[in-house]
Amino acid sequence: MITFDQVTVVHDGAKVPALPMVDAHLPEGELCLLIGPSGAGKSTLLGTVSGLVPHFTGGTLHGRVTVAGRDTRTHKPRELADVVGTVGQDPLAHFVTDTVEDELAYGMESLGLPPGTMRRRVEETLDLLGLNELRDRPITSLSGGQQQRVAIGSVLTPHPKVLVLDEPTSALDPPAAEEVLAVLQRLVHDLGTTVLMAEHRLERVVQYADQVLLLAPEEELSNVPPSSPSPPSPRGTARLGEPAALLAVSPVRPPVVELGELAGWDPLPLSVRDARRRAGPLRERLAPRLSPAANPGTGAATTAASPRSAAAFRFRAGSAATGPQPATQGARPLAEVSRLTLVRSRVTALHNVSLSLGAGETLALMGRNGAGKSTLLNTLAGMYKPTSGEVTVGGRTPHRTRPAELLRHVGLVPQEPRDLLYADTVAHECRAADADAEAEPGTCRALVSRLLPGISDTTHPRDLSEGQRLALALSIILTARPPLLLLDEPTRGLDYAAKDRLVTLLRELAARGHAIVLATHDVELVAELAHRVVVLAQGEPVADGPTDEVVTSSPAYAPQVSKILAPQPWLTVSQVREAL
Repeated sequence: MITFDQVTVVHDGAKVPALPMVDAHLPEGELCLLIGPSGAGKSTLLGTVSGLVPHFTGGTLHGRVTVAGRDTRTHKPRELADVVGTVGQDPLAHFVTDTVEDELAYGMESLGLPPGTMRRRVEETLDLLGLNELRDRPITSLSGGQQQRVAIGSVLTPHPKVLVLDEPTSALDPPAAEEVLAVLQRLVHDLGTTVLMAEHRLERVVQYADQVLLLAPEEELSNVPPSSPSPPSPRGTARLGEPAALLAVSPVRPPVVELGELAGWDPLPLSVRDARRRAGPLRERLAPRLSPAANPGTGAATTAASPRSAAAFRFRAGSAATGPQPATQGARPLAEVSRLTLVRSRVTALHNVSLSLGAGETLALMGRNGAGKSTLLNTLAGMYKPTSGEVTVGGRTPHRTRPAELLRHVGLVPQEPRDLLYADTVAHECRAADADAEAEPGTCRALVSRLLPGISDTTHPRDLSEGQRLALALSIILTARPPLLLLDEPTRGLDYAAKDRLVTLLRELAARGHAIVLATHDVELVAELAHRVVVLAQGEPVADGPTDEVVTSSPAYAPQVSKILAPQPWLTVSQVREAL
């Protein structure tokens, strides 16, 4: 269905290709997962399938891409629209109408389908993606995850033969992501749709993949087994093969694969179910580490059966996986929210929210899309005036504080990092950030180099991947070293290595007394980093407590290691590695 014949792309003025040479064939009716480090060229390769590369992006396409027999060099995107449906990383850039129902119908109108067919397919898609209650809503009023589902639905209604998806679950909460993936499975299995999907959150999707197409540096792939279905091209670093075989050598791997390698399982498991079937001996090896231990907070004995046993283990082992405990508990809070209610456009976005955040504490906000997580961050940053209740940051009321003064106390990295980027080069962005923060020259650039190794000063921010832009925006905010740091989906678009670098940096900031609030659907990040979790539902807190208690109490928010090794309280591969 999709054939890459010695394909690579070189942008105008670039000295190196934007992606390695790809030589592979994807058959009809399979789900192929495209993986690789941030900036490896995944989005560029997806663009070659839809014709966006090079017809709209510029540059030179070497080799040939054919989709359902059509050469994308000679067929522009509009001539491929009936066979290829594409959803990019930014759903807002995808929309052309104002309401959900109109957006679902637009693609079919462009293809001239009969009104009866259009109506039936719109209703089917609304049900498939759980969008029926949103059908009349303005798209701009939806949360980021809701917009993502609408974007996916809009390309499903024309029934294309090929779906090209760039991180389709990155903005979705775990239950919503499972719904979308279930829909994709039905399309593949029942309708024979070919799906090519790039996704960094491999723990969500790898068990559904028929094949994996891996883009990575050559030195990372020296151990690819010779039995891989598609032998490596001597000039390229793209590999196509069975998921388990390629993930064994991939530089990006989900926790279930990391745990399988640590335990010596062969073949490596790809799903929690497969791993649990083999986990009995591993649990036996880990059991001695779960003997009674003193709880550092009370001095009381804690056993493995206690709900606080994970906290007790972290104290005993000193695990780097969970980071330092809050350094200044009992001191004056850096931020306080008291009985906060916020009504926007007649919708109660937050209701009766109260929380206190101390120096050195990392708090994770979780919950369904539209639960109010981003709204709470924006309120802490002074963007919204509370309808009732009080919000203070550093002893100041955010919405009444001048932005220039507030920036010295709180920094917000939004879901869309481009909102913070306006210069034409990375170097210009960094110099401006140093000047705005009155920081030593080179401070921002040092942070960028740490989070984004190898990024050139002359690179334009628009040429960075979504994850790279996020890391640049984070570096700009961190340059001012605000005592309170607010991060909205901070790992969207980041591979596992980049996430590890981010976690290390945030731990260091917490150890120095910075308070951090994360609004995220990334349960693995929460397990690694957060001291405390607050779960919001319809704008109201429904759970608030230590990370190990909250995330293990709900299957939707439990990390993979917790699911595999339950009832033992391990949350991360790092914990297990240290114990062994």
